[in-house]
Amino acid sequence: MHALIVVAHPDPDSLSHSVAANVAEGVSLSGHDNTFEIADLMSEGFDPRFTASDIAVHRTLAPPSADVAAEQARIDRADALVLVYPVYWWSMPGLLKGWIDRVFANGWAYDEGPDTKLVKKLHHLRVHLVAVAGADVRTYARHGYFGAMKTQIDHGIFDYCGARVVTSELMFDSQTQDPVGHLDAARAIGRNLFNASGRSDMAAAA
Repeated sequence: MHALIVVAHPDPDSLSHSVAANVAEGVSLSGHDNTFEIADLMSEGFDPRFTASDIAVHRTLAPPSADVAAEQARIDRADALVLVYPVYWWSMPGLLKGWIDRVFANGWAYDEGPDTKLVKKLHHLRVHLVAVAGADVRTYARHGYFGAMKTQIDHGIFDYCGARVVTSELMFDSQTQDPVGHLDAARAIGRNLFNASGRSDMAAAA
């Protein structure tokens, strides 16, 4: 089994990058046949800007550009997609959102047109979300951020394409808590990546 681990953080020494590396280590420990690839969107220079060429792709007037096609091919090779990212303004960073905007395109992630009903095309894809949060669990619960993020990301993005979010983890207090607990949790996520049940509820990974 193969995992594509996508990390979106500008600092290679960040906790997000360490979490991604520990997820990868867990995958390596989970079985000899399990492999992974880390997609570091910042260091690879992925352009998240949705331009006129992307609109043409959305309208099925043009094929995807080479950079988008390469990302789609990486996902096609994967049995599991793992997104590791810091929470910015109660959502994912613009770099990762732009990656999704461009890569999960009409004609590849789904088919839809003015005279056709939506056809979801990513039923085979299993998604795992690992969000690194600065706030504590009480803040998320008090303001309803759990439900808001689940609706926006799990349902609004991946369910629209037919992909299933298998696990959705929030690592709380990332700026104040000892990172060892988060890194241990990340390693466990990787180790259990291909054994995950159907759970997709927000849970603390600390």
